[in-house]
Amino acid sequence: MDGTPAYRLPDDEGRPRHGAHRALRHHEALPLLRFITCGSVDDGKSTLIGRLLHDSGSLAQDQREALARDSARLGTQGGALDFALLVDGLEAEREQGITIDVAYRYFGTARRRFIVADCPGHEQYTRNMATGASGADLAVVLVDARKGVLPQTRRHSRIVRLLGLKRVVLAVNKMDLVGWSEARFRAIHDDYRALAQALGIEEVHAIPLSALHGDNLLVASEHSPWFTGQPLLPTLEALPALEPPAAAAFRLPVQWINRPHQDFRGVAGTVAAGRVAVGDTVQVLPAGTRATVARVIGPGRELAAAEAGQPVTLVFHEDLDVSRGDLVVAPGSAPVLARRLRADLVWLDEAPLVPGRRYLLRVGPKTVPAQVVAIEHQCDIHTGATHAAGALPLNAIGRVELELEERLPLARFEDERALGAFILIDRASHATAGAGTVVEAIAEGSGRAYAQAFSLGPAERAAAKGQQARCLWLTGLSGAGKSTLADALERHLAARGRHTMLLDGDNTRTGLSKDLGFAPEDRREHVRRLGEVARLMVEAGLIVIVSAISPYRADREAVRARFAPGEFIEVFVDASPETCAARDPKGLYARARAGELGHAIGIGTGYEPPLAPEVHVSTDATGVEVSVAAVLAALGED
Repeated sequence: MDGTPAYRLPDDEGRPRHGAHRALRHHEALPLLRFITCGSVDDGKSTLIGRLLHDSGSLAQDQREALARDSARLGTQGGALDFALLVDGLEAEREQGITIDVAYRYFGTARRRFIVADCPGHEQYTRNMATGASGADLAVVLVDARKGVLPQTRRHSRIVRLLGLKRVVLAVNKMDLVGWSEARFRAIHDDYRALAQALGIEEVHAIPLSALHGDNLLVASEHSPWFTGQPLLPTLEALPALEPPAAAAFRLPVQWINRPHQDFRGVAGTVAAGRVAVGDTVQVLPAGTRATVARVIGPGRELAAAEAGQPVTLVFHEDLDVSRGDLVVAPGSAPVLARRLRADLVWLDEAPLVPGRRYLLRVGPKTVPAQVVAIEHQCDIHTGATHAAGALPLNAIGRVELELEERLPLARFEDERALGAFILIDRASHATAGAGTVVEAIAEGSGRAYAQAFSLGPAERAAAKGQQARCLWLTGLSGAGKSTLADALERHLAARGRHTMLLDGDNTRTGLSKDLGFAPEDRREHVRRLGEVARLMVEAGLIVIVSAISPYRADREAVRARFAPGEFIEVFVDASPETCAARDPKGLYARARAGELGHAIGIGTGYEPPLAPEVHVSTDATGVEVSVAAVLAALGED
């Protein structure tokens, strides 16, 4: 030994002085693949990643020693190495043997660098899985060979496609537990391929393997001589990188204004697409102002040009007003500036998404207030069919329409990921409530009507009145006592200082619905109008009492869906047809018996009582005060 240290710092010009630096530079130049592992519970995702890290030689000595210690103490393999422990780092994960949060691991081979995300399989952690998928280039979908394609496999695959991934490696795991049956592997492959085709996933590379024993991970397994494809790691090494097209238009979302001193001002961000060079003319959105690039500065040095993926600071010749969240683009290729958009959405919040709710929408570094205008449909994860929905529950996937408080540059996610992916943030808790992709950015002047988003919301208006806004929907046969109960309720609430409004079905027919008759379609429209007015009044912070026959169950449920959870209280005012006919305050029963009413539905026939009302009162033998007390109790006013 000549005493020369094995590692030396770079010289004063930043040039490496030792071969280790050249090796590091070579490794950094290798193509990078970001991928996720996903699928149902206990399919072996964590074990697969742990085995890949171990068998590819990506573990340091101390990591191997820690794995041996943890396997002896916490492992599930009878003293043998439990590779899942390399990824499941949370104490709760190790105790329960499940993955809860996304775990990222970095490793590399002589051909490629990898970032892998181990995503949870449990449905309750779907939000974490969507987080992992949002930054991936590829999905490795695991399927237990014994169980086949499960509902959670389908859910994850739909989310994968929703977030723009069109390539999947189908890892049919635990083949050792089905005797390495070729028939079983082919059946699962065919089942998943049909799903992929329906979703628009263009590539599926199916591999039979055993993550626990390492079969078909790095090298071909002797247990599957019938499989002629590549093992998992060689497949991942060989898949071409998804590079943005060279002709893509230049896009730079401004992440911050770089101003270290008064003589320097630049806009900093990562080039999302295209290329920018010194001397280029660019445009800053949404203002639309133009500028000429004077300098392109990369990490620690000046650049002549920068391409997609590079972090840069741009210095302009002109002195422009540019802020965080603005978008620098190539002139003539500006995206749509929109305040309204249609999007596919994965809902990640415990509280369902309902129309009218306001959130914060974040696209890249830009955050703006947004309102849910409508839910177009919800997707059935099993069949792919869509159906109408008044709300999106936790983990549901649907298509929605959103309104923004200000114009944003947006694009279809299929065309530009940087401008087409967003999250919705709860305004109170600041938690991520949903993740979505733009289907259509609707430019102003398109002829579509849209609602304005305002800063003062229903919660603030109700708080100013010192109450919780609600809609009390009283339904029942004519003569059941709805109007009597509604009147008594409002008097009790007014005596307590509550701010109320009573909407009676008959009274609103003299104005709001004076153009409607009593045919079934007219009754449905009458209920819809009552529901919309009641919703506006609840947004104003009032306690609204609606008294209307509203005979059809589906119409009442549609009204309920327009309200936030807990805001709509259905009160079934129940009385026998005989009691109602005996009371007959409007003479409707007598006229129906005489054949004078063409549409007597809801009077004695055709009424659909609620299946699970919040309050059920019977007025056959119960006085109005008892019924009032029951409703007040449901309101928390007892």
